[in-house]
Amino acid sequence: MHDNPHDPYVRVRGAREHNLAGVDVDIPRDALVAFTGVSGSGKSSLAFGTIYAEAQRRYFESVAPYARRLIHQVGAPAVGEITGLPPAVSLEQRRSSPNARSSVGTVTTLSNSLRMLFSRAGRYPEGAERLDSDAFSPNTAAGACPSCHGLGLVHETSEELLVPDPDLSIRQGAVAAWPGAWQGKNLRDVLDTLGHDVDRPWRELDAKDREWILFTEEQPVVTVHPVREAGRIQRPYQGTYMSARRYVMRTFSDSKSPSLRAKAERFLTSAPCPVCGGGRLRPEALAVTFGGRSIAELAALPLTALAALLSAKADSRTADTPDGTAGGTADGTTGGTTVDDGETARVLTGDLVARIATVTELGLGYLSLDRATPTLSSGELQRLRLATQLRSGLFGVVYVLDEPSAGLHPADTEALLVVLDRLKAAGNSVFVVEHHLDVVRHADWLVDVGPRAGVHGGRVLHSGPPSGLADVEASATRRFLFDRAPAPAREVRSPAGWLRTGPVTRHNLRAVDAAFPVGVLTAVTGVSGSGKSTLVGALTEGVSGAGRLVTVDQRPIGRTPRSNLATYTGLFDVVRKLFTETEEAKARGYKAGRFSFNVSGGRCETCQGEGFVSVELLFLPSTYAPCPDCRGARYNPETLQVRLRGLTIAEVLDLTVESAAAFFADTPAAARSLTTLLDVGLGYLRLGQPATELSGGEAQRIKLASELQRPHRSPTLYVLDEPTTGLHPADVEVLMRQLHGLVDAGHSVVVVEHDMDVVATADWVVDLGPGGGDEGGLVVAAGPPDQVARAAGSRTAPYLARALGLDGRS
Repeated sequence: MHDNPHDPYVRVRGAREHNLAGVDVDIPRDALVAFTGVSGSGKSSLAFGTIYAEAQRRYFESVAPYARRLIHQVGAPAVGEITGLPPAVSLEQRRSSPNARSSVGTVTTLSNSLRMLFSRAGRYPEGAERLDSDAFSPNTAAGACPSCHGLGLVHETSEELLVPDPDLSIRQGAVAAWPGAWQGKNLRDVLDTLGHDVDRPWRELDAKDREWILFTEEQPVVTVHPVREAGRIQRPYQGTYMSARRYVMRTFSDSKSPSLRAKAERFLTSAPCPVCGGGRLRPEALAVTFGGRSIAELAALPLTALAALLSAKADSRTADTPDGTAGGTADGTTGGTTVDDGETARVLTGDLVARIATVTELGLGYLSLDRATPTLSSGELQRLRLATQLRSGLFGVVYVLDEPSAGLHPADTEALLVVLDRLKAAGNSVFVVEHHLDVVRHADWLVDVGPRAGVHGGRVLHSGPPSGLADVEASATRRFLFDRAPAPAREVRSPAGWLRTGPVTRHNLRAVDAAFPVGVLTAVTGVSGSGKSTLVGALTEGVSGAGRLVTVDQRPIGRTPRSNLATYTGLFDVVRKLFTETEEAKARGYKAGRFSFNVSGGRCETCQGEGFVSVELLFLPSTYAPCPDCRGARYNPETLQVRLRGLTIAEVLDLTVESAAAFFADTPAAARSLTTLLDVGLGYLRLGQPATELSGGEAQRIKLASELQRPHRSPTLYVLDEPTTGLHPADVEVLMRQLHGLVDAGHSVVVVEHDMDVVATADWVVDLGPGGGDEGGLVVAAGPPDQVARAAGSRTAPYLARALGLDGRS
């Protein structure tokens, strides 16, 4: 092929990334293209792993070599050739590491414009000097409140939190906030050396001693002489004391471990900063107003309310003066001084209102600028980035989007389609990996990958207009796209009791009471930001009648390649035990640890059990190559000489769940795990597949399978937040069979859901709204699906009625 700049197609030849089987496909530019297929079929490998990765690689080749070292680069994709490929922008759902200082305002850059507005057109106190825009940012030294360092909260602790059981002695662990293991023992030994009685109950210690032990800022260093233990030589060492408060504060602020931070947070209370009142800024910045409000007050408003306030202010300014340049102060009052008025304020407010409009178009008007990004769903974060791209004015690029409809109510999905059309109309190509059928039907072109997942997928079944898929019988997507019928009538289960929560007051919920039936499947619905997740979050084991509670989310099952399907489900323990029972292992004296790639002994030490080594290429992206010693097997030659029914431990880890189920059919402990993984549709995954390669939907189903394999005698409440996100309709059917199976077994299931086909199969629906943010937070309707489908004032009702086939009925 020759790269023809006038070729209207992106032409991919020989794509072999992940499970792609040498795919050749032509995809039109300047079109909305949907990539479909069951989970694990290879659609993301084609869209992101091949097309976007190659566009990124070509861009980096144009960057100066020195600058290239500062950019995180991906390696070249496994593909023969791609022609007709424009520059590409990727909008994935993956979030960066949580950062409390990152907010809606920083992601969209709306905060920059708001700060400039206050700097140039705010109303200052009499005699105050103009502040630069940096002075209005809590993330700069010039603007951050010196007391809370721009966080708005101060954290403190108390004796009651640090020592929950004062009847215990220090040696018995009275100071619960201290670390465990050696570090905690060290602190107790230091106290003992300093002369404190570590064996008296805490409550009997002198008040001054208790205060010093818990809160002192002193860090005395003493020589500790440990008590000798039989068979161990313990030499004296220099020990440094650290109070319980100092340890908790340091761990909470500095630790990179989420679990350690979470433990430290249990011993802290949070309160608004007494200096800035939670405003996060210095007093001189908070004294500047616009529209009679400080920048902190405006940043706390929902975006729809902020846009209305700014528009009203711009209108009143224009109405006051024909030329829009005089007429009072920036906030419409007399007194005080404004640094700049008129044209500057008009331009800045106009820009802010226009940019907010793109965010509200995507159904995110309920968010405020100060909302921290760690509290956003991955779908919300992706749509914020999409809104930023809409204002960028780029044209001639390929936007590659990962399920932009994720987390969207059907009403919001209609607005999303308008936005995608605008991106295309601006002269761009829009490639979306999608499962939402309304988005797929709206596409100009459809690339369907399959027919199934893993080794059974990786082929392009159809590339053309969506209507052409009707003739492709091998496609799992065809049935859902064309053979749509209302949900079959089913008998609604009767509740065995009720779980009552509330009054719940959090985020936009204000003293909301709700009732969830026991022994049935309940769907919680409502537009984005209506308060669904917040309400379901009130379902805890403390709720009367809840019993055992299991939450199944889409967070990764591990953050390193060492965590995999087999280790998470406990299957690896069974496999290692089987290997230790072989004659060869017994003869060599091998224990279970010998067959773990995470500890020394049986693993390959060259790659530390990773199976690959990193190769640094300086100006090029680092690449990974199979370990030269074990060639990717992870184990040393001696360990690989032990075989179980002809297979080494490395070969067993390379089996798919489907193959492993046949291999371990006569081993009940292994068969139980593998059967539940097959039941949730994960037969294509390899046992040793790293957690980092799994999608959110796959991770959630692995968690569900792990839960299903455990025998439970007591009724359990299962809570799932948007379990169908990232799932093809065929995978949703598999998931729902499992959830209904749990209910039939006597358990209760609550799902937060936007998929109306799922909601239609529920026994009970709790619909929140009517809108998002301040316009939501109320239970609009509750009852069986057909009853909620007729509820007046519910934005969910018309879409649920369509799924139930109730359109037009009274």
